[in-house]
Amino acid sequence: MHRSSGDNGVMTAPRILVVDDEPNIRDLLITSLRFAGFQVRAVSNGAQTISAVLEEEPDLIVLDVMLPDMNGFSVTKRLRSAGYTAPILFLTAKDETEDAGGDDYVTKPFSLDEIVARIQAILRRTMQADEEAVIRAGELSMDQDTHDVKVGEVSIDLSPTEFKLLRYLMLNPNRVLSKA
Repeated sequence: MHRSSGDNGVMTAPRILVVDDEPNIRDLLITSLRFAGFQVRAVSNGAQTISAVLEEEPDLIVLDVMLPDMNGFSVTKRLRSAGYTAPILFLTAKDETEDAGGDDYVTKPFSLDEIVARIQAILRRTMQADEEAVIRAGELSMDQDTHDVKVGEVSIDLSPTEFKLLRYLMLNPNRVLSKA
């Protein structure tokens, strides 16, 4: 998993910018991506997207093609011409898949699991080679690629939900987390 080093050297979760003008889709994506261990910020149009990227360069953008002020392809062209190189995942209707500098696209309606899996795959492809897929907390270690979890040398079998929940907790140490 792609992670950024924080000021104190601790690995932080990847930053995802969600761009969609539909509040219910935006909220679903925010909740799902946070549960998957990402830091998430959301905006609702192209102008806000460009401002958000300038303020804090996200590690990946989930970008709806149909925005109220400009389409996602125009936003992408502006970001690329300004030197922003991080990956972009388009949310699109089936007939809008022209190539405009995005790294992948998901057609609406989409599954939240598919979005999370695509983001993880894109970030794995684009991450630096020196970053590891193993998260550690005390004697607990988790390999995010193979889903192996161990306490010391003892392997632990977890359901997919238990794995996601443990991963989220390990990526957010020393923080109070809501039930959601």
